[in-house]
Amino acid sequence: MTLTPPAYGDRSLADVIPSVARALGADLEGHPVGLELPTAPSYVVFLVDGLGAELLERYSHSAPYLASLVAGGATGTAGVPSTTATSLTSLGTGLAPGAHGLVGFTARIPGTDQLLNHLSWDRPVDPLDWQPHPTAFSRLARAGVHVTSVNKRDFAGSGLTVASQRGATYVGADRVGERIAATVSASAHHPSLTYVYDSDLDWTGHKFGVASTQWLQQLAMVDAEAEQMREALPASTRLLVVADHGMVDSPREARIDVDEVDGMRDGVSLLGGEARFRHLYCASGAVDDVVATWGEVLGDRATVLTREAAIGRGWFGAVDHGVLPRLGDVMVACHDDLGVMSSRDFAYEDTLVGLHGSLTSTEMLIPILVG
Repeated sequence: MTLTPPAYGDRSLADVIPSVARALGADLEGHPVGLELPTAPSYVVFLVDGLGAELLERYSHSAPYLASLVAGGATGTAGVPSTTATSLTSLGTGLAPGAHGLVGFTARIPGTDQLLNHLSWDRPVDPLDWQPHPTAFSRLARAGVHVTSVNKRDFAGSGLTVASQRGATYVGADRVGERIAATVSASAHHPSLTYVYDSDLDWTGHKFGVASTQWLQQLAMVDAEAEQMREALPASTRLLVVADHGMVDSPREARIDVDEVDGMRDGVSLLGGEARFRHLYCASGAVDDVVATWGEVLGDRATVLTREAAIGRGWFGAVDHGVLPRLGDVMVACHDDLGVMSSRDFAYEDTLVGLHGSLTSTEMLIPILVG
């Protein structure tokens, strides 16, 4: 299967805010810009979690407003893995995962046998140590741009928010009306960048599946939210709609439980990542055997690579020395609709219908729409 590589330095999520900065007249030095965006005194970046470019094209009848923007927009990519914590941090920092270090849904805390869940931030890890680089938001703020993050109240001050969005003024807003009102208010500043996040489409896809009645209804609601936001904003403000990844449905018959297959746990001291993109942390000297076993069991249903080979393919961009041990010794990127489950370590994942994290085009390609 042909995997979709990340377009770092051109059209990846890490390139969105630097491109907006240039359109605002506030270049972030040292960052190549591949996206050409129209100049404006203020920008609103509306990120719809889970809205892959292929999904928008496939189900455009449920999102007529967003579909109307596709012809004048662009198609970008998520980073690797194509998962929320990694993507939001790439957007907010302007860095590829190998630099910002949030390299998956879960990743090993170096020197331990513990995983850090980057969404719930369930370990006593200081996000300023884990992600020490200045964010693109903070760099813009220092350059005189009014930067605001409009997001759910529960996310204020979370580890992920601190790692990915520090430097922005945080406005808690749980409902669509609140989000639109806060966005209009923040974007009245010139120059300004207002970041708005909506997680409901992703949640619906995980629970019910892509193209379910529930998902299509939620897509229609997101479409209406984007259109209402555009109508409420002054004409001089640009609305940029992006996503963090797409999603694929993984039916039960397409899944494999590593705890039920002889040999798959051999040599694996810690299982991380997520169902569509596994990090395998191996016992000393076991890497080659793990690659061979997993490659034999999964065959053409997944790409199984050593960490060095995955880095060589550019999956994470340039990798900082401190980030290296967070990456699995072996990576497993699923093809088609495969889900690699663990009833022992990740039982909750097996309750989900829609999944993401791998490098299929459905998961990797994202819309970049200018309204």
